[in-house]
Amino acid sequence: MDEAEIIRRIGELRQEHRDLDAAIDALVFAPATDQMQLARLKKRKLRLKDEVAALEGMLIPDIIA
Repeated sequence: MDEAEIIRRIGELRQEHRDLDAAIDALVFAPATDQMQLARLKKRKLRLKDEVAALEGMLIPDIIA
């Protein structure tokens, strides 16, 4: 994966993360909240965050001390 692809993928993941935020907020304030669905969305959101962090780590050059 080259740098441009990594940056593009990070943007996609961040957008999906924001979308999940909105979906989670909607579920939290819904009258009949499906706790299982809420838990699944939160786990997916955490996986996205981890994936973004890993990709961002790929953009940082290795520095030999």
